Amino acid sequence: MLNDFKKFAMKGNVMDLAVGVIVGAAFGKIVTSLVEDIMMPLIGLLMGGIDFTGLMIKFGGAKIKYGVFLQSITNFLITAFSIFLFIRVINHFRNKEEEAKAEIKLDKSEELLTEIRDLLKAQAAKGEEIREEN
Repeated sequence: MLNDFKKFAMKGNVMDLAVGVIVGAAFGKIVTSLVEDIMMPLIGLLMGGIDFTGLMIKFGGAKIKYGVFLQSITNFLITAFSIFLFIRVINHFRNKEEEAKAEIKLDKSEELLTEIRDLLKAQAAKGEEIREEN
């Protein structure tokens, strides 16, 4: 069982996932700082000096902190958009790589063999047509 777990844990996909989670956590902290320390103060300044983290509604002893909620929504939108752009760039390079593989040129002997194959297929198709007519 231990050997099976080692094989599973050392597969490329699992290792890639682990690295992705670690990088994602660090990226999340960067985005949170971007939202909380740069964007929200600027948005608050544009809206007349409002501090979003201080926005709340009090109902008796309860505080509904909708400013923090707005900040979390902004954080999510920036994170989602950043991931979208990142995936789009990766797919762009992956598509270019696939196109390059598709455009692999054949050498002279491979071209000749391909032509022979195509001629044999064409002759076989003609032979079948003649047999069907008779």
